[in-house]
Amino acid sequence: MELEIYEAFIGVGVPNEKAKAVVESINKEIDRRYNLHAAQLATKGDIAAVRADPAEAKAEIIKWTVGAMFGAVALFATITKLWH
Repeated sequence: MELEIYEAFIGVGVPNEKAKAVVESINKEIDRRYNLHAAQLATKGDIAAVRADPAEAKAEIIKWTVGAMFGAVALFATITKLWH
């Protein structure tokens, strides 16, 4: 891709040094954007960990669901008690 961009600039008459500078600038911007989002991307290791133990993921979901249900009931009971 870099070579094609460089050649396109040279083809329309952009001086050699300016064409190189623009290609470098584009590369730096692509790297900056990639690094900005790299932390949010899942790696093969992340995916393998999720696939490796679905039982653990299921247990975690059940734990949080049951906890949320008890919390909702407790909140409802508190509100009802305070209301009367």
